[in-house]
Amino acid sequence: MTKPTKPLITIVAIACIAFCSCQGCKEAETTKGEAYTDTLPALITQVQKCSRLHTAEYDIHKIVTYDDVVRMKGSMFNRNFNVKLPIGDRKIAIPMDVKLKAYIDFSGFSEKNIERDGKKITVILPDPKVVLASSKIDHAGTKEYVALTRSRFTDAEMAAFEQQGRQSVIDAIPQMGIIETSRKNAARVLIPMIEQLGYAESDITITFRKDLKAAYPDILLDKSTIER
Repeated sequence: MTKPTKPLITIVAIACIAFCSCQGCKEAETTKGEAYTDTLPALITQVQKCSRLHTAEYDIHKIVTYDDVVRMKGSMFNRNFNVKLPIGDRKIAIPMDVKLKAYIDFSGFSEKNIERDGKKITVILPDPKVVLASSKIDHAGTKEYVALTRSRFTDAEMAAFEQQGRQSVIDAIPQMGIIETSRKNAARVLIPMIEQLGYAESDITITFRKDLKAAYPDILLDKSTIER
């Protein structure tokens, strides 16, 4: 007899809701006639005031499915066999909703995050962070089939399925485009601030460090806020 097959976890829908908020961000009190060099301290100060800039929110609806079929595997007369035992099956489909939030922490922003080439300026954003804000099982929508000869799923099994569902969402973050979403939404906040310091929009570049994607997930995932 072998252990039950592993759950098949499927993301059935992803809705991306991007938003930006920046408390304390104010336009720098400088004019376009001021020298670019003199505006850099003002730019750093204004960006630091943003502190934590929320750049994206992902609401993910998924269904965790589990098919518990008891099988007997072995070999006889040098021939392998894999037989389903006629003792009944257990199946379950669990809808769940998971919320992810992304943010950029500007508290450590400094001149190291700025590159200038004449009138052109490049802002290298701090690494975005992604947090698993919440997860919830739709108990009313859960579908369960248990044969008369089998026991019902326990609370411990249900909790394990939810944990696996959350982990599957975390594993899929690199394919969700959250890095690019964070960059675009941060640019919508920062570019107007930089323009107030005398730079033309065409001369402003907002980007992340080049090797950011290779750093995921150890750097991007904020594990301190993951639900347990």
